Amino acid sequence: MAAMIEFRTPGFNPYAVKYSPYYNDRIAVSSAANYGIVGNGRLFCLGLGPQGVQIIKTFDTNDAQYDLAWSEINENQLLAACGDGSIKLYDMNVNDFPVMNFHEHKREVYAVSWSPVTKDTFVSSSWDGTVKIWSPARTESLRTLPIGNCTYSASYCPSNPNIISAVSADSHLRIFDLRKPIDSTYGRADIIQVHKPPPVPMPPGVSPPAMPAEILTHDWNKYRDTIIATGGVDRVIRAFDIRNPQGGPVSIMMGHDYAVRRLAWSPHAADILISASYDMTVRLWTDGSTMAEAVQQPVRPGVQLGVMNRHTEFVTGVDWCLFGVGGWVATVGWDERLLLWDANAMLQGRGPV
Repeated sequence: MAAMIEFRTPGFNPYAVKYSPYYNDRIAVSSAANYGIVGNGRLFCLGLGPQGVQIIKTFDTNDAQYDLAWSEINENQLLAACGDGSIKLYDMNVNDFPVMNFHEHKREVYAVSWSPVTKDTFVSSSWDGTVKIWSPARTESLRTLPIGNCTYSASYCPSNPNIISAVSADSHLRIFDLRKPIDSTYGRADIIQVHKPPPVPMPPGVSPPAMPAEILTHDWNKYRDTIIATGGVDRVIRAFDIRNPQGGPVSIMMGHDYAVRRLAWSPHAADILISASYDMTVRLWTDGSTMAEAVQQPVRPGVQLGVMNRHTEFVTGVDWCLFGVGGWVATVGWDERLLLWDANAMLQGRGPV
């Protein structure tokens, strides 16, 4: 069994984990007391050294913290998405209190994401059915994108700062182009119906549910900037090409026993994806795009490369380290644990971690 580096968050159940985009030894975890139902939140800023994982700084909030994002313009700053509808910007050089507070959402903020291209804005999504675009220099939002349903995740296209995506409880993936006018009611967006059966034949033995279900997470491919993967309550991971919104999924990955809570494309390989689930497992996948026998199929069946089952509660967060040999992963779960582990064994076909 492969070695793991473990850190505990006693009294707080983690919701998200992110490696620093600046340092390979710095990690942040957002968490909530009492599983996020009631109570405080805590942001852990952690450093990895010879003695293992050590706390650099913590920041407490009055409500739960559901997500976080490192700043793309300041290596010491990061955002926390809070259950009271606020987003707080913390600086690791400033004790206790946020340096900025952004509070326009009417319900829980469930996701935050910093623009990786222009680096001067970030986006948030909320259960109030809106996505908001912000500048870290002002407390009022720059723009509001109406979704109309509980919105679980929002993100920027990795190559175009004008393209923003969001997934929501109505089983839709929405793609907004900020260069176009936005309708004030529902938003002028390309809408992909995630559960709509594709117009082409499915691979043999692959039959995902066609009933709509909540989409909880999504992520942009880092190498193919028109590919987005989604996951949610129906346990299925689907990859879509946004150039063809009505074309259905280009790849389907099935294997989780419960809802897919978080997923992330690898920053090191175009076909590799990792997912975290309420079935207490983390699974590594290839979407089939590099497999000769799958490339010819209109819908590629993804292949599970391995399973990490060392968590003992819902797994709620997963992230890849940008540095090093390209396989280190951080995962967090409601078991009050952060696990750092090397996925290269799975990538090389050596079985589960």
